[in-house]
Amino acid sequence: MKVFHSFCASLVLVVFFAAQAVGAQCADTIVKLRGDWGVVTFRVEVADTQASRSRGLMHREHLAAQSGMLFLYPAPQRVGFWMRNTLISLDMIFINKAGRVSMIHHRAEPLDETLIYGGEDILSVLEINGGLANELGITSGSEVQSPLLPQKSAAWACP
Repeated sequence: MKVFHSFCASLVLVVFFAAQAVGAQCADTIVKLRGDWGVVTFRVEVADTQASRSRGLMHREHLAAQSGMLFLYPAPQRVGFWMRNTLISLDMIFINKAGRVSMIHHRAEPLDETLIYGGEDILSVLEINGGLANELGITSGSEVQSPLLPQKSAAWACP
């Protein structure tokens, strides 16, 4: 009987930790992209206020691999970015309200003040290290998963 209880306790722990791992797959600080090219996960900082979106990744000398910043807007809109005071090259991945990549601006030049538009009806933008989108094969039409995007209309909703 003692072995049975020990087995049951172990099983409960396994189920608990498995549930924790599944829940962690869709966290505010995680963004996943998928397409014919595969799946990739980024750990992100979230810019969801006017102040945090304006500051973005300015004045940073380094962005860790598989990291980025997710800019969130209250409603789909036309958005423009520039690289003022941004010291590292970035790929800008523009995401529509359905959670699909609508456009990618590759290798934005540090300190360049030329406006970069991502199109109409953009709900979020993911900035990652410059050149990484090409290296990974991320393309327009790729699906994005984040609990911060509308789940009812998401091409890849959280479980």
